[in-house]
Amino acid sequence: MSRLFVALGDSFTEGVGDPNLHYPNQVRGWSDRLARQLGRADPTWRYANFAIRSKFLDQVVTDQFEPALALAPTHISFCAGGNDLLSLRADVDGITDRYEQALLRLVGSGAEIVVFTTFVPRASGLLKPLIRRVDAFNSAIRDLAATHDATLVDHDAMREFDDKGLWALDRIHLSRPGHKRMAAEVAQVLGVPHTLRLSDLVPPDRPGWRHAMRGEAAFVRDEVVPLVRRRLRGVYDGDTARPKWPEPVHPSDGMKRLAAEQAAVERRLREWGEVLERV
Repeated sequence: MSRLFVALGDSFTEGVGDPNLHYPNQVRGWSDRLARQLGRADPTWRYANFAIRSKFLDQVVTDQFEPALALAPTHISFCAGGNDLLSLRADVDGITDRYEQALLRLVGSGAEIVVFTTFVPRASGLLKPLIRRVDAFNSAIRDLAATHDATLVDHDAMREFDDKGLWALDRIHLSRPGHKRMAAEVAQVLGVPHTLRLSDLVPPDRPGWRHAMRGEAAFVRDEVVPLVRRRLRGVYDGDTARPKWPEPVHPSDGMKRLAAEQAAVERRLREWGEVLERV
């Protein structure tokens, strides 16, 4: 029987932090990497990905659930709520209630549902104010996964992700090695063999306090301040982004080749649109 894996969520699932010019939206990510492993394990696997960066929980539900469920997937990954937690006045109880309603809708489809806790790198002092609300949200996700028989990937419990090498420069998104490691973790919980080569994690040398202070200052200047400014203006990276794989594909056909074919189709549509505008 053909199986269909559909990925839903925000930048974590879209693949931000794992740049690749050969993939849609110019990012790869753990979900695309997992899809390739699914195709290698069984060529009948199909894959779709509706995740878009910067999206809040309600936006994920409104924009992604209907087209995703219409495909009758056998497996669904769902990760949302992290952007809601970043809001200055985040209502964790309200986010949790809406998350449960979303999860119930997915579980009701009959598909196997994979959910994730949210990880906050303990190594970054600037993110410590988030830890209390994230801990509360993660505790709720664990309870909801157990109650509604969803498969849990407990990202927050994976202390190997304290390694800075698994994170992008913004300290919010996984790096290429981080996405690869997450793909391996999800493959394991799904019981799918993988051929991903994971690099050894080597404890970094502890920098002196002066170097650490300069690094924190650069992080605030280059990452935190622009993020806050965008949020105050109501401008988000995902406002103009589109789903990477809205139509199911067979990953066994080769993800890069499929991406090139998809790009060619979109290019021809744009060209035809320009022609029609001139007529």
